[in-house]
Amino acid sequence: MGDLFWVLRNRLDANARRAVEVYARELAEYRMMSTGSQGRTSLMDFAVVLRRRMLTLAEDDRPFDEEDLAYIAAVGRERGERGVSLASHRRVLVLHSSLTLDEIQDAAGPNDLSALMHTLAWLAPQGVIAQNAYTRGYMEGQEHRLPLATRVQLLAKLLLADDPAAPDLAGNVGMDVPERYLVTVVRVAGRPFGWAERVRDDIIETLVGGHRVPMTWPTREEFVALVPETGDGRATAGERALSLAREFAAAVGRPCSAGSAPGRPHALAGALTMARQVSQVAPVHAVPTRVHGMADVFVELGAAQLPQVEEWLRGVARRLSGGPDLLATLEVYYRCDMNRLLAATALHIHPRTLDYRLQRVRELTGLNPGSTRGVRVLNTAVARVLAGAWPELDSGGA
Repeated sequence: MGDLFWVLRNRLDANARRAVEVYARELAEYRMMSTGSQGRTSLMDFAVVLRRRMLTLAEDDRPFDEEDLAYIAAVGRERGERGVSLASHRRVLVLHSSLTLDEIQDAAGPNDLSALMHTLAWLAPQGVIAQNAYTRGYMEGQEHRLPLATRVQLLAKLLLADDPAAPDLAGNVGMDVPERYLVTVVRVAGRPFGWAERVRDDIIETLVGGHRVPMTWPTREEFVALVPETGDGRATAGERALSLAREFAAAVGRPCSAGSAPGRPHALAGALTMARQVSQVAPVHAVPTRVHGMADVFVELGAAQLPQVEEWLRGVARRLSGGPDLLATLEVYYRCDMNRLLAATALHIHPRTLDYRLQRVRELTGLNPGSTRGVRVLNTAVARVLAGAWPELDSGGA
């Protein structure tokens, strides 16, 4: 099939040597691996064998067989056991693909169009198959080096980054990748607390033991979990997300808020952004009472984006903060759907005392708490206080 394969075979050793040099130049971990004669020989052997086998199979239009893929996976496993980072693992796959294409292009002569197109057509699917085998082996090697909690956090990061390696790692930690996730962000309120890395790892390990879902703690004030939405519907995912959020809040011993948004694998970045925004305006509690979605706080989301509206609501809340537990009273009143008897019982006060407080709200703000306008304004103002938007205002125990 032309001279292309003949030229590539003559250049095989030189191309493999160049690939090892590029890996060593671009990646510090591969540079360390290539310093000793044994490490460099190992890198060279794999580069040569892989190229020779690729040429033979491409020329005959045959796929990689099980023995080929087992060998490729074994090399990936060895790299994972050596502690090659995921970033270097991904980068070396990109470098290998680029170098392979360059080698084929440089070897192609003016009469090699047919052979060139044939090789590229073979390389597209078979290259992916080989990379998947290498990645599976790498993940298996990491299993012997990294604890489960670390790999679960890594899985969450890969899923949120829409990384194609995520399904392989999910299988490695015994998890499936569902059609949809409920991305949940638990925000730790107040000043960031410097949890020691060991303490954070211990908390994650405990949560992973009780909730086999991808999770990560990327910043001190933000915990993220990806709760699968199973065939039972979103309610089940919401219940699992709330249970996880409550356990996290209890473990850190700090007030938290929780926000969520649904999303599909390979498109989770937008869901994470929405869940984060919801968590920033959701009510803060010592232990979360629910995981809020956009439908629960869309008014607060809009108000938070408009400084003039936010300042106006702050003024309303400021007038309420001087009353006898008015903010806490309104929070319970609206949580009980404005049912006087239920709200009074929840507040441990007489219904007439509740009436007095609601009348006091009307006097201070000019708004009837039971009117449509009153609900819209007062409920939003209370929600912003509960979310910690204005720390100087005392919520009166709300």
